[in-house]
Amino acid sequence: MVIDSHCHMHDPALPDALDTLRVAHSLDVWGVIAVGCDAESNARNLALAAAAPKAVWACLGFHPDQERLTDADLDAVEQQVAEHHARIVALGEVGLPWYSLEGKSDAPERAASGRRRLERLLALAARYDLAVSLHAPHGAAADAFECLQRHRIERAVFHWHKAPADVTRQIVEAGYLVSVTPEVVYRERDRALVQNVPLESLLVESDAPWKYGGEFAGVESGPWLAARAAEEVAKVKRESVEEVMFRLSTNACRVFHLAWT
Repeated sequence: MVIDSHCHMHDPALPDALDTLRVAHSLDVWGVIAVGCDAESNARNLALAAAAPKAVWACLGFHPDQERLTDADLDAVEQQVAEHHARIVALGEVGLPWYSLEGKSDAPERAASGRRRLERLLALAARYDLAVSLHAPHGAAADAFECLQRHRIERAVFHWHKAPADVTRQIVEAGYLVSVTPEVVYRERDRALVQNVPLESLLVESDAPWKYGGEFAGVESGPWLAARAAEEVAKVKRESVEEVMFRLSTNACRVFHLAWT
């Protein structure tokens, strides 16, 4: 059994959350870290965690690549964190914009605004001693790492990690974790990451309901895919699936301060 460290349980593509959890449990996923994107999805996560406290742990997030979100939306999320910080295990997902900057003439201004927003959120994480689930792909990873260090954030995971090897090395040496998705089954980049990163620095995730290719083409996406990712991590590491799932779950419990039950 393993923990899905990053799943959008609030998404309309997963309309029956409790049934989704039942299916996931039958396929070797015993818990889900439910990340949010805005105040509305955050509220759904809080409600689901209350309904399934032994299977779902809520995060409150503000997605940096959703262009529709404004500073007023960030104010609302900050208020949620202040009110509900004792009920959540992390801020997530939060981070820096990357994909939304592509082809934009005002990309430097957008990037600077995104950084200011992340700084505000990390200040909250530091204040309430919360873990951070980061959206910081590719070139955003180095800047996000600097922000974590400046705010002295001790617990963070770079979700669906994609970054140069030297940046990954800094992240791991600082004690942060990186996460891989089901793409590890069919992308050499992800397999190389797993090969080079110590198991104690890894997590697996579904990022459901994101759709994948390879053997997952046409397959419904849900938290159960995290178990398939864990199987592949075990294959790359040449260790037993049971041992790898146990250690990946231990990593999730450590970074998110989960009770092992």
